[in-house]
Amino acid sequence: MHSHDGLVPSADNLRYLLELSRSGRLVEAGRRLGVDHTTVSRRISALERETGERLFDRHISGWQLTVAGQRMLPYAESVEAAMAAAYDTTNSATLTGAVRIVAPDGFGVYVLAPALSRLRAAHPGLVIEVVTATSQDPLTVREFDVAITLVKPQRRSSIITKLATYSLGLYAAEDYLDATGHPADLSELGECTLIWYVDALLDVAPLQLLDHLGPGVAAQVQMNNIAGHHQAARSGLGIAPLPTYVGDPDPRLIRILPQHFSVIGQYWQVVPRDIARSTRVRAVAGILADTVANHNHLTAEPVATQ
Repeated sequence: MHSHDGLVPSADNLRYLLELSRSGRLVEAGRRLGVDHTTVSRRISALERETGERLFDRHISGWQLTVAGQRMLPYAESVEAAMAAAYDTTNSATLTGAVRIVAPDGFGVYVLAPALSRLRAAHPGLVIEVVTATSQDPLTVREFDVAITLVKPQRRSSIITKLATYSLGLYAAEDYLDATGHPADLSELGECTLIWYVDALLDVAPLQLLDHLGPGVAAQVQMNNIAGHHQAARSGLGIAPLPTYVGDPDPRLIRILPQHFSVIGQYWQVVPRDIARSTRVRAVAGILADTVANHNHLTAEPVATQ
């Protein structure tokens, strides 16, 4: 990997080649590296001078490696792997730059957010971006380091792991139940105020669960996130299907009809294959695995699939 003038390309500049090859965007590569996009451009230019070859072509779709750049990619990946191994060995280096995690709204707010303090404590120089989806597939976010989904995606370019199993139950405030009466079975839910997602935005199959409640049951109050469902239910507005990790810990809520309604769902972890060995991804994955393993309302299922 010697250049035309006998100089060995800078290992640090190879990091910039690696991140730009993954994102195809100067701004996104800069975000991941914790630098301005002009720094990325300058480092790539320096690397091209060192090698004496053009490493990227710029297209409408983004920056793409040339044949010369593709030849250099394995060396850049080796540098990253060596750095990751060094971090693991010394356990003293902290990460910098940014890491982006996308997740369903319930998991992101109620499970992930409380766990981030540990990631921050270990890596105070890391910028953590959490993007929560409402009802849509979070993989519509173009760039991510780790994604959590409700449905196992079909992505050959990613490593997919079943992260956890969770349960949904029906919850209402005691004040609401005192005023309307406790429903004796699912058939009486048609007379209750039901809180759920906005029908027109609901495009994820595991959330299309009102059919489980019987024919003709519809949500009279519709909001596009679980935090809204939770607050509406605890204020006495009506009955909401909630993950047990949201409903059970809330002393203002009562779970109703548990023998009649209990829906099991899964969370899947998705990591782009080309960054699976990076230290920031492994740091996030470690926090997620530990959080799920120690959570009272989640069941860990670390079954890796392709």
